[in-house]
Amino acid sequence: MSKKEKQFVEDITPMEVDFPQWYTDVITKTDLVDYSPVRGFMVIKPYGYAIWENIQKYMDKRFKDTGHKNCYFPLLIPESLLKKEAEHVEGFAPEVAWVTHGGKEELQERLCVRPTSETIICSMYAKWLKSYRELPYLYNQWCSVVRWEKATRPFLRTSEFLWQEGHTLHETYDEAQAETLQMLNIYKETAEELMAIPVVTGRKSDKEKFAGAYATYTMEALMHDGKALQAGTSHNLGQHFTKAFEITFLGRNGEIQNPYHTSWGVSTRLIGGIIMVHGDNRGLVLPPRLAPIQVIMIPIAQHKEGVLDKAYELKKILGDDIRVEIDDNDNYSPGWKFNEYEMKGVPIRIEVGPKDIEKNQVMISRRDTLEKQAVPMEGLRDTVLALLNDIHNNMLERARNHRDENTYSISSFEDFKQKMEEKPGFAKGMWCGSRECEDNIKAETSATIRCIPFEQEDLGDKCHFCGKEAKHMVYVAKAY
Repeated sequence: MSKKEKQFVEDITPMEVDFPQWYTDVITKTDLVDYSPVRGFMVIKPYGYAIWENIQKYMDKRFKDTGHKNCYFPLLIPESLLKKEAEHVEGFAPEVAWVTHGGKEELQERLCVRPTSETIICSMYAKWLKSYRELPYLYNQWCSVVRWEKATRPFLRTSEFLWQEGHTLHETYDEAQAETLQMLNIYKETAEELMAIPVVTGRKSDKEKFAGAYATYTMEALMHDGKALQAGTSHNLGQHFTKAFEITFLGRNGEIQNPYHTSWGVSTRLIGGIIMVHGDNRGLVLPPRLAPIQVIMIPIAQHKEGVLDKAYELKKILGDDIRVEIDDNDNYSPGWKFNEYEMKGVPIRIEVGPKDIEKNQVMISRRDTLEKQAVPMEGLRDTVLALLNDIHNNMLERARNHRDENTYSISSFEDFKQKMEEKPGFAKGMWCGSRECEDNIKAETSATIRCIPFEQEDLGDKCHFCGKEAKHMVYVAKAY
C-alpha cells in the first residue's frame, strides 16, 4: 500500500486485517447509519436511506408490473393469532417482542410486535375471501419488523429492519408455485441488474426453510470474506396457513376449498450485501443504477470567473435522468472532496476548472477502477451514460469472478473441512438429504447448506459428508 493510500484510508481498517471492523468503519464513516439508544436498533441516515429508496423504487415497479398491489397491515398481532399455526410460532417465539400494557393498563391479551405478518394477514384474508372469482390475491406491504436478536450488526442482522413482504393466495398449487418462482426471479433480476450482485438460486433444505412453509427458495450471494449472505427468499406455503386460519372459498365445482398461499421478502440486509460484495479499503463502491449520487461534480478553483457557471451548465446538459450533484462548498479543498466521495462510493467524479474550460474538456474519474481521463465536453451526456453502464457491467463481472474463484467442489468431508479453514467460500458437494447429516455439518464446521441449486451437477453417487447414497448437489458455506 502506498504512502498516499495509507494516508487516505487511515480511518478505515483494511478488510484483510479485520473484516468486521472494516465493515463497521465503512458504514459509519460514510454516514449510512448510526447506533440508536436501544441495543440492536439502527438509525438509517439519509445517504443509507436513499440507497433503500432506490431498491424500493426498482422492486415496487417490478411488483406492480406483475399485478401486485400494495397495502398495509397492523404492527401489533394478538398472541392468539400467532399461536394458530404451531410450527410458525415455534420458529419465531424466541425472537418475539411483546406489548403487555397500554398506558398504565395491563392488556387482557399480549400483543406481539410483528416478526412477520403471515398470521395477521391470514386472519384478514379469512374475512375477505368468498369465491374463486376473487383469486388470486396479489398483495405486498412495505414495512418494518422486529426480531429480538442476540447478536446484531447494522443492515445484516438488526432487531428492527425494513423490508417488503408479499402475501398471495391462489386457486391451485401450480399457480402458487409459479408465483413463488416468479418472485424469486424478480429478486435475482434486482440483485444482478440493479445491485451488480451475482447470486445462486435454489431451494432451502427442510431444516433451513421458513417455519410453516411447504418449500422455501432462496438467492445466496458470496461476500468478500468468503461468507454467504441469504439475500432474499420466496416461500410456497401450500395450505398450511390457509387451513390453520380457515381461509376458504367457493370453488368452481361448488365445493368449499382452501386456497394455496405464498409469501416472499427482501430487506435492508441487501445494503449490507452491497457493501460486502463491492466495497474496498477506500470505502463504498456503489453500483451506478443504485447510487443516490451517480455523478459528483467538483469545481476546481471555483472562485475564478466562469467555473461555477460552467459546472451548472454541464449539470443541465447531463439531464434530470442522471443523478448529478455539484459540491460547491468552499470550506473544503478539492482533495478533501475527492476522498470524501470516493469513500461514499459515488460511481463517477467530474472535475472542471479554468484549464479544463480552456481546453473544452473535463476530467472524469471512475470509482470502480480509480481510472482518470480527460474527455471532451462535447457529447458529455453520452460519455457519462456509456460509462455508467460500463461500470455496472464491470462490477457485476468482478463480483462474479470473485464468486467463481471462491466456489469449489469437494471430494470428502475431510476435504471440505480443510478447504473451509483455508479458503472460505461456496463448497459444492453431494448430500444424502438427511437432517442428521446436515446437523453434523453445522456442528463440526459452523457451515450450513445454503441451497439445493436449480442447476444440479453430478459430482458423484455418495454423500460427501457421510458416505450414504446422495440425493442432491448442494452449496455449503459459512454465512451471515
